[in-house]
Amino acid sequence: MTEVLKTILPVVLMLAVGVLCRRKQMISREGINALKNVAVNITLPAVLLNAFATTQYAPSDLLIPLLMFLVCVAAWALGRAAGRLFGKRAPFVPFLTTGFEAGMLGYALFGMLYGAEHTAEFARIDLGQVLFVFTLYKILLGWDGRQKTSAGQLVKDMAASPIILAIAAGVLLGATGLYERMKPSGISGIFDACVSFVSAPTSVLILLTIGYDLVLDDIPWKETSRVVFLRLAIMLLLRFVLLWLLRVLCPSVHLTEAVNLMFLMPPPFVLTVFADDADQRTYISSALSVSTLVAVLGFALIAAFGIS
Repeated sequence: MTEVLKTILPVVLMLAVGVLCRRKQMISREGINALKNVAVNITLPAVLLNAFATTQYAPSDLLIPLLMFLVCVAAWALGRAAGRLFGKRAPFVPFLTTGFEAGMLGYALFGMLYGAEHTAEFARIDLGQVLFVFTLYKILLGWDGRQKTSAGQLVKDMAASPIILAIAAGVLLGATGLYERMKPSGISGIFDACVSFVSAPTSVLILLTIGYDLVLDDIPWKETSRVVFLRLAIMLLLRFVLLWLLRVLCPSVHLTEAVNLMFLMPPPFVLTVFADDADQRTYISSALSVSTLVAVLGFALIAAFGIS
């Protein structure tokens, strides 16, 4: 129980601090946005750079992102098929049933559960959905919002993303063996020290900002619960499909823990930007808040019972 509390209580504490900062106006909205930018553009890329630089690569590393990309497409399609049950909310239902907020939540929770040294396992699963969110997800959002995104703009967005750049740099260092060749000279040790120092506050920053945005007041619980349960049902189905495919196609790869946590994550937080009016934003924000709460509760269950 002591070990479980060591994992769960820091998460609950930082979420509570975030809520307190909002209610007592200790940090402004501009301040929280600045902290988010620090986490997403500086500390999290450092985590990913180290994760991909220090991992061991195999042919399966090309297949795993492809499978995850297809899983995201399937989740969108299933959400769209079920969207007719949600009336005027239907256009946003498929986007609430696919994609994963790994950057602003998943890495922080995975690192606390399994240690920073295993982050590469989560990153291998995340890569496919990151590519999905930066490409097809944005294209589909643009079509539904009647603002088509050009291929050039997508490439520009990806090239400018610190997360994508960190992943690319990490893969370059790891897949080419350059990181291993730096070890005899001690350069890799300097690299590790710098990256560890920069990435250290990632979990605190992320959980603080999520707690700040975790508003459960005035949520339309009936409508919100429907889409949250729909997402959970789709994620449960696709989790089994993905794990089966991994066992068949990549029997030497063991990513069950990473898959379990990833499929608990809420949809991408960026979705609120695409809502056309206040009513839609309230609906999406409510779904994201409840999905985040579900993810934290799922994290607590995994920590308490060692679910795998």
